[in-house]
Amino acid sequence: MKTIATLGSLLLLAATAAAAHGWLGVALFALGAAVTGPAASPVSLRLEHEIELPDVQGRIDHMSLDPRAGRLFVAALGNDTVEVIDVKAARRVQTIRGLAEPQGVLVVPDRNRLFVASGRDGRLRIYDATSLAPLQAVPFGDDADNVRLDPTTGRVWVGYGDGALGAVDANGARVGDVALGAHPESFQMEKKGPRVFVNLPDAKKVAVVDREKGAVVASWRTGTASANFPMALDEADRRLFVVCRTPARLLVLNSDSGAIVAALPTVGDSDDVFYDESAKRLYVSGGAGAIVVYAQDDPDHYREMARVETVTGARTSLFSAETGRLFLAVRRHGQVPAAVWVYEISN
Repeated sequence: MKTIATLGSLLLLAATAAAAHGWLGVALFALGAAVTGPAASPVSLRLEHEIELPDVQGRIDHMSLDPRAGRLFVAALGNDTVEVIDVKAARRVQTIRGLAEPQGVLVVPDRNRLFVASGRDGRLRIYDATSLAPLQAVPFGDDADNVRLDPTTGRVWVGYGDGALGAVDANGARVGDVALGAHPESFQMEKKGPRVFVNLPDAKKVAVVDREKGAVVASWRTGTASANFPMALDEADRRLFVVCRTPARLLVLNSDSGAIVAALPTVGDSDDVFYDESAKRLYVSGGAGAIVVYAQDDPDHYREMARVETVTGARTSLFSAETGRLFLAVRRHGQVPAAVWVYEISN
């Protein structure tokens, strides 16, 4: 980044000098080289579909995709439903009703299971992912929220209550709990290690859990930024991405020490962030009405590549590396129905 910045400065000086001597063509060439160099790599989010959910009211929370079956599961929290979308056909095909503020949703194709965490009754409901037949409801007490699959053990973890992570095994039996001291929002698990990183916005910190020990082993402050809700992980480069709402900041933390190595302005009221490992990019969606795309030049240096205008209140999203798509949940506004907007990502 320092090399690029220095080159740009030299080109700008050369362009200024050339313009002063009347060499307009040289000036334009120099400025053009500064603008279109490596730091200006383009990215495109093309709106491919707007899949309407005409009877869905209120807030929409998180989503999960089964890429093989081409089905997207949408937690319509304010509607007490989970909406099932056929992505290829770009239409809703089924609805699970009678839920109690579904917040987290996770489909596990290899086990043909769908897990739905509900805030109002604190239950983790388990369904047959094909037929959507209910199989089991595991009580967690209160405010069951984000759901994640442990890639090493196959257990499913859920954040819940005033501050805990709980786990169920493949049969739906509760097999573990870790006290956190504050309600957990987004959390991310290492694939090659035992740690879980957990956002605790009420405590203004990130907790580090060793899931083998079943205990918190560290906690990191988020500096002057707070309301840390979304999180993503670059395990290979040992970087943790935390998005805060107050003020709106994307924080990059060293996942070994918790040190903040970068901080960038981002969209307000963010509720999701995703790391695209193959493209070395980050996607942040926020209720202030935008999706912001960042390039990772190296583990310590990031830059904004694009800012795509959406609509107010569209906070939650889902990035799918398998399909090269980003799904954005758009809640109902007046007479405009709720929808899922599907973006094709390209360079």
